[in-house]
This record gives sequence, C-alpha cells and structure tokens, in this order.
Amino acid sequence: MIPVILSGGSGTRLWPLSRSHYPKQFLPLVTENTMLQETLLRLDGLGDIDNPIVVCNEDHRFMVAEQLRELGVIPQSILLEPVGRNTAPAVAMAALSAHSPDALLLVLAADHVISDVASFQSSILKAVQLADSGALVTFGIVPTGPETGYGYIQRGDADAAGESYSVTAFVEKPDLSTATAYIDSGEYYWNSGMFVFRASRYLEELGRHNPAILAACQKAHQNALVSPDFTRLGKEAFAACPADSIDYAVMEKTDRAVVVPLDAGWNDVGSWSALWDVAGKDVNGNAIKGDVLAVDTGNSYLHSENKLVAVVGLSDMVVVETDDAVMVSPRSRVQEVKQIVDLLKAAGRCEYETHRKVYRPWGYYDSIDLGERHQAKRIVVNPGAKLSLQMHHHRAEHWIVVKGTASVTRGEELLMLSENQSTYIPIGTTHSLENPGVIPLEMVEVQTGSYLGEDDIVRFEDRYGRTD
Repeated sequence: MIPVILSGGSGTRLWPLSRSHYPKQFLPLVTENTMLQETLLRLDGLGDIDNPIVVCNEDHRFMVAEQLRELGVIPQSILLEPVGRNTAPAVAMAALSAHSPDALLLVLAADHVISDVASFQSSILKAVQLADSGALVTFGIVPTGPETGYGYIQRGDADAAGESYSVTAFVEKPDLSTATAYIDSGEYYWNSGMFVFRASRYLEELGRHNPAILAACQKAHQNALVSPDFTRLGKEAFAACPADSIDYAVMEKTDRAVVVPLDAGWNDVGSWSALWDVAGKDVNGNAIKGDVLAVDTGNSYLHSENKLVAVVGLSDMVVVETDDAVMVSPRSRVQEVKQIVDLLKAAGRCEYETHRKVYRPWGYYDSIDLGERHQAKRIVVNPGAKLSLQMHHHRAEHWIVVKGTASVTRGEELLMLSENQSTYIPIGTTHSLENPGVIPLEMVEVQTGSYLGEDDIVRFEDRYGRTD
C-alpha cells in the first residue's frame, strides 16, 4: 500500500501562524512533530507500507523534502503541482506515478489530527479488504455533534458484517439546522477526505465519469520533468485540467463507492477553535504555548512566538502573537479570520502569504528592518549550502559575517570571509554566497536601493533548480 499525502493546502484560517508560503501542515501545532510528519508516523506498524508519494505546491518542495528527511523517509516521489486543481487531479497524478497500476493507494491529507491511532489503523485494514475487491473506499467520521464546517456523507445499505456502507450522497457544508437534522437521522458522517482504492480502479472510474480530467493528467504525466528529488508535472497540460474534488468528479457518480465509519479522535484543525479542541489545557481550560501570563482567564487559546503575551479577564478567546502580527478573536468567530487574510491580500500586503522569517532550500532569512530605501536581514546558510549565482537591477547589498565562514563570489572575484569581516555587492554585480563550513553561517545583510522586492533577482546558476 502506497500512502499518497496531499499537501497542497494553505491553512488561511490559522493565520497568522499558517500562511500560504508556510502553511499549517509544515508546523508543529499539536506535537513536537509537524502535521505532515505526524501523518506519516501514524502509519508505523500498519503492515506492508511502501514509500509515500507526496503531492504538493512547487513552492513547498524543499520543506516537504526536509521534513521527510528528518524522519528518515525516502519518498517514492514528490509531485509538484504548478497550479492547484483540487483533489481529483492530484490523486490522478499519484495514481499515474505509482510503481504498479494495481497498487493500493491510501490517500491522506497532510494536516489532520488523529488521536486514536489503533482505531485509525483498524479502519484502514477494513478499507483495504474492500478496495481489494474493487471498491472505492472513503472514511466517514462518526460525528460528535452538528458541525457546519464539514461536508457530510450519507450512508446507504450496510454490508453483511455491518462494518461498511454504500454511499447515498456527498453533501456540502450545511447550516446549523440542516446539520442537526443530519445528526438526528443517524445516517450521516463527516467527510474526512481520506480514501483507499487501487490506482487502476480510480483511473478507470475517473475516465468513465470525468474523461477530461484523466486526459489532462495523462498529458501532464507524459510531459513531466523527473529529477532525483522531484517530479515537475507538465505545466501547460496540468493548468488546462478542470479543477474538481474526488467527491464530485468520481465518488458521487460511481456505483462502487463505500464508506467505512471512523471513530478515532479525528480533527482537521481547520481553525483556532479546532486547535483549542485538541490541545492540552490547564486547570482553567486555557491552551497555552510560549511565553504567556494569564490572569482571570479561561477556555482560551493563547499562543506566543516571540514576545511575552499578558492577558487579563478573557474568556473563550484566541490570542496569537508572531514576529510580525497579533491576532485576537473570540473562539466563536475564528472562521472569520479568513476575512483578515482577504483584506491583507487586497491591500497588497505580504503578511497574507509570508512570515518575517522566510525559509529557503539553503536556510532562511529574517527581515529585521524595512524602510523606504533600505532593508536589513539576518541570513542563516546551512553547512554546505549555496545561494544561487544572481544579480539585482535595483539594489546593492552589504554583507557582514557574524558567525562561521562565507565563500563569496563577487563578479570575477572569489572571497573568503570570516567573523566580523564584510563585503559590498554593487547594483548589477553577479554574486553568490556559499557556506563551506560545518556550522551554520550567520550574516547580516543590508540592502539599499530604489526597489527591494524579492522579485528583483535574476538567477544564472542554482543547485536547487530555480534558475531563470
């Protein structure tokens, strides 16, 4: 069985911690491991599990690769989507990339929490038996109450053992009265977005019910660029693919859909209130992370990344501090955080998509000061890593080494700089930076010029495949 991990979400309802360039699946929100890592770790002990296929946004490829490396997991492939086209095409690309057309695919989202791993694995084994006989199996979460934030699956007839059901309908997120009626009927489950089926069976049903998606995916697969680390899907073909979910493209149309109930402490952590639900709490019902002081405060989620956060007299609130933003909301209204993201995007502000600290394949940089014609960054380069050979049309750069050793290419010169040494890169000068040492290289970079945007980079050489 091949785990197929879908890692394309942006997690905007968990802003300001989760942002499109560093979304929630790459964050350690519940445990010390990231959500992507937990998705793979909960498969340990399940049986004959093959190396995973991960489908992700091209911008996230190095984060995926690094987090798998930390676990010692070698992926079968990391498929890079040039654009998002929803889950039906994403899973089709995984099915086409599987080493065998008859391989069993276990399709999982990268950003779910499951507290009862034993029950989860037991449900998977039931689903595998059904998938072996040609069924397309989904998991229906046994609901704990009326929930307006989830889609629902209506079950039909039970199998002989009463462990699975035919699928009558997939329904969209309901209003509260409709959700209450669903729960009272006993016929509905929350839609988990997890599946088990054979690759060939999924492609067969996709071709029957949505041939345009299958044709576009086949073309994108044929035109893919395969490297030792990543598979870049054919951009034009995949961009032309219709966008649709598995539910609409296949599962609600096929007569082979089966739902297996799952009661395993599932949570999609789709909002701050959902994260409060699964987090550990103190005697006052507060979930606290970081440097927080709380007085006369209860049933709140309080999160500090950098600064002391002090709260007095709060009840049922969410307070989240990061290095460049503070978000405060009643727990009952956290679904509206997405409106803040929309406002930031409309205003052209970078906070909707990037943090102050931005990760790159070579390390990261932290923008510590920004003015009209200057910007200061703290740059950390991993041992053995190298920035691209590049130039800028609108800015000059001053580099000061704080720790470690820097190998600097500046035009035709090659310089070796150690602690407390510096260099200047004039506008238009080709340059590069490498860490030849065994400890992280730490630098301060001061940029000056008329335009300081990250898109003022012309790359000539890059070991990470980012050349222009």
